[in-house]
Amino acid sequence: MKTIKGMKFETLISENDIATRVKELVKEIAEDSDGKEIFVIGILKGSFIFLSDLLRLFNVHNIHPSLDFITVESYGSGKTSSGKLKMLRDITTDIENKWVLIVDDILDTGRTLAFAKEYFLKKKPASIKTCVFLDKPERRVNEFKADYVGFEVPDKFVVGYGMDYDNLFRELPYVGVLSDEEDT
Repeated sequence: MKTIKGMKFETLISENDIATRVKELVKEIAEDSDGKEIFVIGILKGSFIFLSDLLRLFNVHNIHPSLDFITVESYGSGKTSSGKLKMLRDITTDIENKWVLIVDDILDTGRTLAFAKEYFLKKKPASIKTCVFLDKPERRVNEFKADYVGFEVPDKFVVGYGMDYDNLFRELPYVGVLSDEEDT
């Protein structure tokens, strides 16, 4: 068990396992997009590290996607979703008739990605797919399923690789499970 800033956690997914799986995901996306121009929408803040790794590897498959970001808030500073979604930042590009890929860090309750997909379907893309780094199916409150999934994880609070607890631990190159225990 590791301790950082007085908080304990165990490594769940190693840096090497992440790198391997991201390469596999990019290959799957490249095959499915079949040479079409990809427009990527990242959901901030948690997706930024995963998304940057995906983007760097698209070049290997001669894919040069366009990119924009949205910010949807549902957590605040707690460990569980409030269930209320709020769009804090929208894309600035027209996505009509484009092959769209929405990228998020974690598929938990399913509310954020369902909200985002429904929102962007109204903008009439040619296709819309979703890609998540982590999937917690035990937490789902709807029937939403991502098209591309990095790893399925248990119902534990995870940090690292862009995911945070109260804005801490995003920089970790691996994923850890945060413990409720704190050092005193």
